[in-house]
Amino acid sequence: MLRKIALATLLLTGVAHAAPPSEVARSTAKYARAKYGEQVINSLASMVTYNTVADPKIPFETNPHHIGFKKFLKEEAERLGFDYEDSGWVVVIGYGKGTERVGVVTHGDVQPVDPSKWKQSPFKLDRTSEPGKLLARGSEDDKGPIATALYAMKAIKDKKVKLNKRIELYVYMGEESDWTALEEYIKTHKLPEVNITLDAEYPVVTAEKGWGALMMTLPPVQGGAPQGPVLSEFTGGFFGSQIPEDAVAVIDNATPELAEQIRKRGAAQKGMQYSFTQEGQRLRIKAKGLSAHSSKPEDGVNAIGMLADALAVRSWEGTQAGNMASLINELIGTGLYGEKFGKAAYSDDFMGPMTVSPTVLKQTDKGLELNVNLRRPRGKAGPELQAQFESAFNAWKAQRAPEATLRAIIGEPWLRPDAPQIPTLLNVFSHYTGIKDAKPVSIGGGTNSRLFPNAVSFGPAMPGSVYTGHSEHEFITTKQLMLNLEMYTAVLVELAR
Repeated sequence: MLRKIALATLLLTGVAHAAPPSEVARSTAKYARAKYGEQVINSLASMVTYNTVADPKIPFETNPHHIGFKKFLKEEAERLGFDYEDSGWVVVIGYGKGTERVGVVTHGDVQPVDPSKWKQSPFKLDRTSEPGKLLARGSEDDKGPIATALYAMKAIKDKKVKLNKRIELYVYMGEESDWTALEEYIKTHKLPEVNITLDAEYPVVTAEKGWGALMMTLPPVQGGAPQGPVLSEFTGGFFGSQIPEDAVAVIDNATPELAEQIRKRGAAQKGMQYSFTQEGQRLRIKAKGLSAHSSKPEDGVNAIGMLADALAVRSWEGTQAGNMASLINELIGTGLYGEKFGKAAYSDDFMGPMTVSPTVLKQTDKGLELNVNLRRPRGKAGPELQAQFESAFNAWKAQRAPEATLRAIIGEPWLRPDAPQIPTLLNVFSHYTGIKDAKPVSIGGGTNSRLFPNAVSFGPAMPGSVYTGHSEHEFITTKQLMLNLEMYTAVLVELAR
């Protein structure tokens, strides 16, 4: 009880008056940066060459990129003097002895990528296009953290720091696509007592919103095409956990006056670019926004929502695409928080508001389907929230598309405010950044912290910065990578001694 009271007091007051990390932690961290800074970058450069996106056509066990990535990790571990255990989806790289253990939780898979949007290959570490930045898929999420953790452990080994606990680096190969294999692994393996996850933000993440999704499908509209302009196509997005950068609409029987109205409305939108191609009476409109992680929609510009708004210069009738434009404008709009979706919107003082983001709009064999990504805080029961979404959707479809369907997935928010390592993490962060009032934070994303005992996230992104994982401009700065190396080294010394 006394420990919990002391921890609660520290979390409220920050770490302004906490002692700096121990001298051995600081000296080992300094050594890590001086000795292994370039090796960290070289290791990251090798890791990103493996396209570890989940491929539904190739089983994980036979995917050459996943096999090659794990082979590299094994060789790297052996070269650095660590033990290595491959359990299929989960790799564990360990150093030291002891019955107690400290876990470092990461993942080796990455999100899909559109190579056409990159200045160089997304699977080659680009150090030249934007000086100071290391661009590649996985540079921030989550191969950069793997490289820094490996060399933090190597520095501790080099300096022969006396440890009382074993350090284990966990690399899961399915975090971005399917957590089932990790859940099965946990059933038969004892996990470390204390864990830090390197897959989010600083200072310390003690709460994560619940992931959710709404899949709304509009079937084909029966009957003949209406007179006048017709919205015949409306698509956009790339994958479900990315704020869509691209969307396309096609209008048949378009007039120059209509095109100008849409152009004018779109020009008033901040952060959007539009191109118009007229072929006879067919008008194709391409919208370009800005991709971002769907847990942080404020970092992006949603091309699907914005294009629907640009099209709202008139009412569109008689087609799937027309009905979809109506649905988006009436239930979602260009806001981020579901304010138009009936009574669904809500917020929590610590975790912030629920976010509601259209991410993928595509034609399927069942109709035109819109995937909406949800990130919800505590404060409302899942069944109540689902009922509110369904009520608003049913009211809309009764007026526009009686055969439309909604499928909802409502995940649970997660909190871990009392992990024993929180004061140590805040102390190290404060020392190395100079931010003296560091306090735990909540994020919209979901990490494997949820599955590990006493796990909280510690970086790799700085507070207030744009998290670039899942975007088409993923990078980590060299400066941040080196700062992470120092902080990870100091934290592991402090936690394992």
